[in-house]
Amino acid sequence: MYPELMVIPMREELVRAGLEETRSAEEVDAAIKRPGTTLLVVNSICGCAAGKMRPGVRLALANSANAPDHKITVFAGQDREATDRARSYFEGNPPSSPAIAIMRDGKLAYLMQRYVIEQATAQQIAGELIRAFEEHCAKTAA
Repeated sequence: MYPELMVIPMREELVRAGLEETRSAEEVDAAIKRPGTTLLVVNSICGCAAGKMRPGVRLALANSANAPDHKITVFAGQDREATDRARSYFEGNPPSSPAIAIMRDGKLAYLMQRYVIEQATAQQIAGELIRAFEEHCAKTAA
């Protein structure tokens, strides 16, 4: 567990981008059960991957017409119970931090894991997320 003081700026970066912090398993479950699409970000202190992931998420949300209905985050290495619960929704995928998922009506629709994040720039992460938002979050015309 990292000291809370160390992670405050990393938490705040995603909260300022409109993500809701979920710090318990119950909060994660309640958020995932909401109808529609949910962006679920596993935040991390890791500078090499998370240092690009957070700006990538911010860029994608600021530049997409198809943002998910809900946006939540958990912090790996800090909120263990919430992180474990969030990862339990990643159906057969190994734990990864950071990670970015899109849930649709409680089911995993998309997952970007650390090995993808650490090889990309923030702009590439944003571009891929915008593509994923378009595929999984676009509202269909009635």
